[in-house]
Amino acid sequence: MKEFVDGLIANGSFAGMPVEMVYALMMLLFGAIVVFGFALPLVTLTVWVERRVWARMQSRVGPNRVGPQGILQALADGIKNILKEDIIPDAADRRLFAIAPFFVVWGFVATFAVVPFSSHLVIADLNVGLLYITAVTALSVVGVLMAGWASNNKWSLLGGIRSAAQIISYEIPAGLALIPVILLTGTLSMQKIIQAQSWEPWNWFVFHSPFTFIAAQVFFISALAESNRTPFDIPEAESELVAGFATEYSGMRFALFFLAEWGALYVIGAIMTTLFFGGWQIPPVTDNVALQQGLQFGIFFLKSYFWVFVAMWIRATLPRVRVDQLMSLCWKYFVPIGFLNMIGTAVWMVVWPQQRSPARYLMFFLGVVIVVQFFRRVRFHLRRARPEMYYSPAI
Repeated sequence: MKEFVDGLIANGSFAGMPVEMVYALMMLLFGAIVVFGFALPLVTLTVWVERRVWARMQSRVGPNRVGPQGILQALADGIKNILKEDIIPDAADRRLFAIAPFFVVWGFVATFAVVPFSSHLVIADLNVGLLYITAVTALSVVGVLMAGWASNNKWSLLGGIRSAAQIISYEIPAGLALIPVILLTGTLSMQKIIQAQSWEPWNWFVFHSPFTFIAAQVFFISALAESNRTPFDIPEAESELVAGFATEYSGMRFALFFLAEWGALYVIGAIMTTLFFGGWQIPPVTDNVALQQGLQFGIFFLKSYFWVFVAMWIRATLPRVRVDQLMSLCWKYFVPIGFLNMIGTAVWMVVWPQQRSPARYLMFFLGVVIVVQFFRRVRFHLRRARPEMYYSPAI
């Protein structure tokens, strides 16, 4: 975006206007385009995909009536929530109750400011991009805790307290998982982290060393816990807390909580892709700038959405863990592993001063073996279930 704005200023399109104001206005414009033209439609698509994926994994059909293949079901549900009455309990703190969902949504939307969709398509390439993401995602803690307390409901308060403890706890191993990449690149800029990798998979940071390989897994699991996803959906446990912090909410305010939850899946995938999986890097197939940017955006989207699918797969497969198991995983395992990864990466850089050590090929081979064995097992289960599976284009 910077090159685009610099060109407008050079052409005299904003003559007499301070440069800082021009940048601020263009960032707001680009931000609105990204949020309303990409983020919100993406959430709607993700809701539909997840419900269909769950259904297929659980031998059901899923949404199949509203629109072809049920693709308009999420839109119909959104309209229904907008038209529903917005009820605020008499005993609730009306102001805090009303604004709590927006804090959660702001924490999701604000992250798109530094997500690098391609080498040029980024709203703001901040030199503290990772720090910015860590900071703004903490807004969701404020919103959830505010919703639980302002509802004046014991189930809501328990859900809010659970969520605050869970998110704050898992921010530590998630932050520690970022440090190996920061040590390797010496920067917090999302774009520069991607530029330090390449399109070849064996040059991605996930395969740089055993420590970055483990750090990628720790970050993904910690990010799922921060976003209250299964098997860490304890703050909204229906069997225990009705709906947790969202118990007293209705209408569109209720939908905003889950809009942010589903949208956060893509943010998690985008951060994973940026830090560990080469980002928007593509082979040098063309010199056409427009085509190059389109291919970069496409590969970044596919890599990011792969992790969205993995999160859906996990939700359709694993049961909810207990609170004590959740906290033990964080403090007894992930935090020590995070420190080990940080120290191990520093030692690795001393042993192999060059950034791309020969061990990356061994790590890449190990990753391929794990993926092949995993999908062999998936194929085995699909073959066993084949007599019960069917495909019908009508649904």
